[in-house]
Amino acid sequence: MPSAEATLMEKCLKAWRFLYRRGFIEGFGHLSVRIPGTDNYMLTRHSLGPVIGPDDMLVYDMSGAQLAGIGVTPGEAPIHHEIYRVRPDVNSIIHYHGMHATSFTTSGAHTLKPIHLMGTLFADGLPIYDDPRLVSNPQRGQALAKALGPHRAALLYAHGGAVTGGDIEESVTGAFFLEENAHRAYLSCTLGKPQWINPDMAESARQELLKSRGPFKRVWAMVEIEGVE
Repeated sequence: MPSAEATLMEKCLKAWRFLYRRGFIEGFGHLSVRIPGTDNYMLTRHSLGPVIGPDDMLVYDMSGAQLAGIGVTPGEAPIHHEIYRVRPDVNSIIHYHGMHATSFTTSGAHTLKPIHLMGTLFADGLPIYDDPRLVSNPQRGQALAKALGPHRAALLYAHGGAVTGGDIEESVTGAFFLEENAHRAYLSCTLGKPQWINPDMAESARQELLKSRGPFKRVWAMVEIEGVE
């Protein structure tokens, strides 16, 4: 029987391959997970390509000290360090540079909101961290964590996004549907006035999705198929 840590490692490898093949990472971005029963977490190394193995997952404690793994710490590791510090409910984080989601941080005309059923996962708010620079030090990491607050995700102005989850299934699903909702919103904006889902209806839909966990199961089923070596 594989250990919990070995099972989690395998999920990380599959998730990375899925995100890379789907164009979410493409050389820029990283994912992390807390290690159950410890105060440590695993984070993908700097400049990781499509091929990933266990040594590419670096292990850190909550001070940010590297404990295991081979490779260089990502320059924006403070995203992970600082969010984990203040969000005990978060067990996985993905940072990526989504084309469509990021475009809504630089549009004065529209703020990204749920426009599609699965986008209602973000119905409680999608804040924008207003500094486009790399989150390369604790101060910026803390500022991002503050902007994120209790929400599932935050957009980084002219930069990308930080998506959290209670587990890796949730964070991958969040990244997938954040970008899908943004893509649909972008298309709607080009066609005319976007018809955002009514806030009360969006919140009701969000609660149903969270109760059923259907979106997380469906996306993770794709990860299991597409994330193999």
